[in-house]
Amino acid sequence: MGYLDIDRRILALAFARMVDSLGNSFLIVVLPLYITSGVVSGGTFGLAPALITGIILSAFGFFNSAIQPFAGNLSDRTGKRRIFVIAGLLVLTVSNFVYTLVGGYGAVLLVRVAQGIGVALTVPATIALVNELASDTARGESMGVFNTFRMLGFGLGPVVAGGVVAGGVVAGGPYLGGAVTGFEAAFYVATISALLGAVCVYLLVEDPEVDDEADAGEEFSLAVFNHVRDDKLLDPVFTLGVASLFMAVGIALLEPLEHHINTTLGQSATMFGIEFSAFVLAQVVLQAPIGTWSDEYGRKPFIIAGLLLLVPTTLVQGFVTTPLAMIVARFLQGVAGAAVFAPAMALAGDIAKGRSSGTTLSVITMAFGLGTAVGPLSAGYLAGISLPFGTSYAAPFAFGAVLALLGCLLVYTQVDETVNTDGSSERADAEPAAAD
Repeated sequence: MGYLDIDRRILALAFARMVDSLGNSFLIVVLPLYITSGVVSGGTFGLAPALITGIILSAFGFFNSAIQPFAGNLSDRTGKRRIFVIAGLLVLTVSNFVYTLVGGYGAVLLVRVAQGIGVALTVPATIALVNELASDTARGESMGVFNTFRMLGFGLGPVVAGGVVAGGVVAGGPYLGGAVTGFEAAFYVATISALLGAVCVYLLVEDPEVDDEADAGEEFSLAVFNHVRDDKLLDPVFTLGVASLFMAVGIALLEPLEHHINTTLGQSATMFGIEFSAFVLAQVVLQAPIGTWSDEYGRKPFIIAGLLLLVPTTLVQGFVTTPLAMIVARFLQGVAGAAVFAPAMALAGDIAKGRSSGTTLSVITMAFGLGTAVGPLSAGYLAGISLPFGTSYAAPFAFGAVLALLGCLLVYTQVDETVNTDGSSERADAEPAAAD
């Protein structure tokens, strides 16, 4: 099956997420610099700059992950995914713009919370749409192609953002004759990108027809234990969610340490953006083919291999001493992430029943969002702990490596394969229970 055979609505959703992600990823580079630049004022409650930065960045993930399962379940019950996607993108549009109007730590925190709410409305409904529009034998491919577009935008953003901010970091920057600073220009790009994503979904995407209203989701509840297989303790979707959380923590450790990393490696914000994007480049190159291979060879082998590779590629980031070494480490970490993400989403999609896609898949997206919150917060805290080896900020990356190994062990012991050797997305073993 070629990529051009994928449902056009999946491609439209992928494009919309690409332009939206480009704008959102600006903030990965911009917000840490913005918070520590002196432009943001007000009390920090006696907290260190790295920790207050971590708290603000983490607020997005905490609210995002807390709301996602309920938004996903509500989209199941109403059968109206599209409106949730558009509403979330419009919330992001407004919140991205409001950054240009606020200048206190408290206000920046509130805007970050609003961003988390916007993403919580958008992500579960979008992934559920992709899952429902994909054919059973090409679910991994569809998830891979969708995430390739999303990560393409996410990867371009930090590289461009570093240059935008560097060109106008001084108050009264060079844009529009000095009327717009580099920070404001970055926030405007994020605003326009979210709005463009909303317009794309409005014009090009429709909800799939649903014949069986009885399959609509019930109230959200998270199944932790496996009640079907006696040889498995944990529910497979819950297990995949825990592994996704651990993976996201390791990926997000880099964000609040930008200042420390730039100082240690003697580099600029632009180089940090390149290092961040090296992870995304690997995702862009490998998501689609790995997703396709998982349709044929199975989901579980790729997930386990990816989590294993996450261990050394996360740990080494606390030891490198040159920008080139950090770029290589981030690229290989991206290879590991690519091996986990699309197959994990496809495996959970295989388990989802009827119109429960939003509820079931929100367990994975919720966990990933929670990981993006825990990662920066734990990095800000652990960066103050000195290890007898590595850089001054090696402790967070050692923590991330341990989590990746634990996630690998959980998937290996608690998750069954869902793809038969003939490539059909049916239970290769007895079917485990999905998230209720």
